[in-house]
Amino acid sequence: MNNRMLGTERPTPKKRTASSRQIGRLRGSSSRRNRRAIAAIAVVVLLVAVLFGIYQAAKPASTATGSGYPHTAGQPGIGAMAPAFTLPSSTGGNISLTDFRGQTVLLYFQEGLSCQPCWDQITDLQKNQAALTAAGVQHVVSITTDPTDLVTRKTTDMHLTIPVLSDTNLAISRDYRATDYGMMGDSRDGHSFILVGPDGRIQWRADYGGAPAYTMYLPTDKLLNDLRAEERQQ
Repeated sequence: MNNRMLGTERPTPKKRTASSRQIGRLRGSSSRRNRRAIAAIAVVVLLVAVLFGIYQAAKPASTATGSGYPHTAGQPGIGAMAPAFTLPSSTGGNISLTDFRGQTVLLYFQEGLSCQPCWDQITDLQKNQAALTAAGVQHVVSITTDPTDLVTRKTTDMHLTIPVLSDTNLAISRDYRATDYGMMGDSRDGHSFILVGPDGRIQWRADYGGAPAYTMYLPTDKLLNDLRAEERQQ
């Protein structure tokens, strides 16, 4: 009795058709393309990560440590000799950086008459001179680019005793790179604080006026929080 009679004959395997072979090749080709695409994406991601790392390393140090107000520390920075200057003052006559040799002076670069928050900042600094002195800041001097007569009128109207110096040709502002942080491009200062020590060297720097926040005012206690926090990190 043969298999056919018993109904147990095994079906003959169908031959693989040409279309089946083509489908297999297409699937294999698609798989290889997918692998190549994934590899290309991985290379792009790695390249972007490397470029971002280079960009971050090239930027000035940025922080928002003690105050929560974002800022950078531009150049000239900590340890550098502060550029010398002699400028006309709202208090009459000229003031030079050398006048403060042997003492600590906080330089505050600001936008000037068009920036009321900047003048509010000076007012707040003046109100908190005791706290500044306790933090080791013996003098505060502001520098802007407006004419002396207009600056003097503004300080008189606001009863300000902190000297405001006029850097009308921006020479000193550019020496300190304070014009890098203004809302008006490089034609005005931003909102930069530079602490110069008794030896004429920069002890601390914070530039608050840069993009994207363009901070034009922060309370003096917040400023001192940053000063203390960042001095401890040095």
